[in-house]
Amino acid sequence: MFRKKANINDDEMITIIEEFKNGSSEAFSLLYHHYNKRVYRFCLRMLGNEESAEDAFQEVFIKVYEHKKDLRGKNFAAWLFTIARHTCLNILRSKKEFDSFDELFHGKTDANAKDIGLQECIQKALVTLPVSLREALILREYEDCSYKEIAEISEIALSLAKVRVFRARELMRKLLAPLRHELNES
Repeated sequence: MFRKKANINDDEMITIIEEFKNGSSEAFSLLYHHYNKRVYRFCLRMLGNEESAEDAFQEVFIKVYEHKKDLRGKNFAAWLFTIARHTCLNILRSKKEFDSFDELFHGKTDANAKDIGLQECIQKALVTLPVSLREALILREYEDCSYKEIAEISEIALSLAKVRVFRARELMRKLLAPLRHELNES
């Protein structure tokens, strides 16, 4: 019935979602292939390590399949990321570990390792943000969600979604200021 393809238009997506709700494994497969990279990246950025992200990723798609009848409306992405959000928050709550002071992150960086080092510094700064701000920033900057979608996924008011993204950006600027200063000097 469906063919795997890179881009799925809105009308096709609505049909695929309806088929999925009716139990089509082919529709589930299409949805999985369409969203799997985005969900994995979200989990990785929320949790900060690959092992936890892989566990969360698998759990998300198991929950999606098991709860397909609970999907209301046509915004599958918001429903999917809500499940991913709750899964990541549960994993974060269950760990309750406090990271020790990371001297490599808070110390000077080697300006010669710009690309990889910069990515690592951004990821480390992102993980230090409070969870509510981190998820808002990840959804906005990495997953291209609208503020309305962020509010829906996070189950908050639209204005609070905007505030969280703004505050997360401000904190990231402060956390990365020493790195930016060092890169500008080199």
